[in-house]
Amino acid sequence: MIIPLPRSARLGLSLLALLASQHAAAVVVKDIAGRSVNVPDKVERVLLGEGRLFYALSLLEGKQPLARIAGWQGDFRMLDPQGYAEYRQHFPEIDKIPLIGKTSEASISPEKVLTLRPDLAIFSTSGHGPSLDNPIVQQLTQAGVAVIFVDFRDKPLEHTVPSLRLMGKALGRSQQAESFIRFYEDKRNTIQRRLAAVPAAQRPLVFADVRAGTIEALTTAGKGSFGELVELAGGRNLGSALLDAPLGQVNPEHVLVQKPTHYFASGAAGPGDKTGVKFGAAVSRADALASLAAMGQREQLKGLPAARGGNTFAGWHMFYIMPQHIILAEAMAKWLHPAQFKDVDPARSWQDMHQRFAAFTPAGTYWVGSR
Repeated sequence: MIIPLPRSARLGLSLLALLASQHAAAVVVKDIAGRSVNVPDKVERVLLGEGRLFYALSLLEGKQPLARIAGWQGDFRMLDPQGYAEYRQHFPEIDKIPLIGKTSEASISPEKVLTLRPDLAIFSTSGHGPSLDNPIVQQLTQAGVAVIFVDFRDKPLEHTVPSLRLMGKALGRSQQAESFIRFYEDKRNTIQRRLAAVPAAQRPLVFADVRAGTIEALTTAGKGSFGELVELAGGRNLGSALLDAPLGQVNPEHVLVQKPTHYFASGAAGPGDKTGVKFGAAVSRADALASLAAMGQREQLKGLPAARGGNTFAGWHMFYIMPQHIILAEAMAKWLHPAQFKDVDPARSWQDMHQRFAAFTPAGTYWVGSR
C-alpha cells in the first residue's frame, strides 16, 4: 500500500527539486562559520537572513543596491524605520521585497524562504536571522542554494574584512569588496598608528551604554561589538572586564564602583520617541545632543558623573551590524584623543564613503559628542 505524502510535503519536495535543478556549483568558498560552500557562477536572487545586512550589501552593489534582493527578514523595516524610509524615497520598489519573517528567528517562514527561489542566502552568525543549526540552512543547502554566514556584529575588527571579501566573491563583486576593504583598512590602520605611542594609563576607561534608556536592564558591550570599537579608538572598555559575551546585562553597582571617566551611549530612537538616544535620517544634531544629555540623568546612572559631564559621546546603534562602523571608530578616536586626531574629519569620511560606495549619502545625524 502506497501512502500519499501530504500536500505541504509534496510542495516542499517539488520546490527543493526545482531549486536544485537551477544551480550548478562554480567555486568553493569558506564562510565565517568555517563552512565550505559551493557558490553558483551567476547569482541573480539574494536572500538576506537579516534585513540590515543590506547595509553591507549596499557597499558592494553601488547605485542599484536592491536589484538582486529576492527577500529579507523584517528587521530593517521594523527596527530601523528611519533608514528604511529614506531608502524608500530613493527606491520605492523596496516595499515590494518579500519578507521572510519579522524581527526574530522564530518568526521566519521556511515555506516562504523556499518559494523565493534564491541563488544565494546570506545569514549572520548571530542576531535576528536563521542560526547555524536552523533547519532552513539544511533545506536550502539540499536545494542547491549557497548559504554563507558572515559577521559584523560579534567580532567586527576580526570578521568585517573576511566577511566583505566572502560576500564580494559570492556576489561577483570582488573588485568592489577590495576597494572598500582598502578604505576600511586605511581608516583602521591610521587610528592604530596614531595611538600606538599612547600608554594604557592615558587611555580613558569608557562605559558603553548600549541601547541606552530603551530597555530596563543596563546593557553594555563586552569582548566584541561596540567594545572592540571603543578599544580601537583608544579607550579601555569597562564591559570587557564584566562580560565575556559581545553584549550583555550588567549590575549598575559594578559599573559605578569602577568609576569610568568617559561615557558612550548607542541608540536609534526617532524624533518623536520619548526615550533613548536619537539618531538616524530624520534626527537633527540638536535633538541627538539633547537625548544624550537625558540619558545621563537616568536613575541607574545617578552615581556616574561621566554620564553627565563633558566626557560623553553617542553613536547610532545600527553601526553594530555594519562595516560602516569604521567611521564611528574614527569619530570616537577623535573624541577620546583630540590631539592625535585634530586634522581628522569624520564627517568628511562619512561623505566620502557614501559618495564612493553607496547609492546616496543619508541625511540626519549618526554620532555626537559633548565636546
